[in-house]
Amino acid sequence: MDDNTLVKNCIEGDPRAQRALFEKFAPKMLGVCIRYTRNTEQAEDVLQDGFVKVFTKLSHYKGGGSLEGWVRRIMVNTALDQIRKNVKFQDNVAMDQVDYKIEQQGFILEGLMEEDLLKLINEMPTGYKTVFNMFAIEGYSHKEIAEQMGISENTSKSQYSRARAFLKTKLEEQGIER
Repeated sequence: MDDNTLVKNCIEGDPRAQRALFEKFAPKMLGVCIRYTRNTEQAEDVLQDGFVKVFTKLSHYKGGGSLEGWVRRIMVNTALDQIRKNVKFQDNVAMDQVDYKIEQQGFILEGLMEEDLLKLINEMPTGYKTVFNMFAIEGYSHKEIAEQMGISENTSKSQYSRARAFLKTKLEEQGIER
């Protein structure tokens, strides 16, 4: 069944279509949720809340982009809602006050397994982790992150820089070089 038929059948209340939509996207979306939460249990809660929103708002999906992308955005926004409820971000920090431990170029993580990288990301403080996920993995701009999180662009940039420095330090501790 293609995505448009799946959406149409879900909107009509077909439980088989709803189950199919959930089964199609839940594993990948759980991975998205895990990147924003501290553990699998929290990620599962976000996933569940996210799918409630997906099914509630499914009639708003117009097929302009991929259904997967639309579902992913809802999951990210649901995770961000949970973070906003539970965590206060640090006050704004000007970029020139950030202690750079990492140069501006990207660093290469050859030989590092995805699972290991996700574990390191999960060890980050929530602010770092959220901005890192949104910027480096989801592809949001710092302006978009600032708008979504209710922080300044400079805070987004400094949180990202600190996240990179955190990763670099952790990688150095494990003996993983550039």
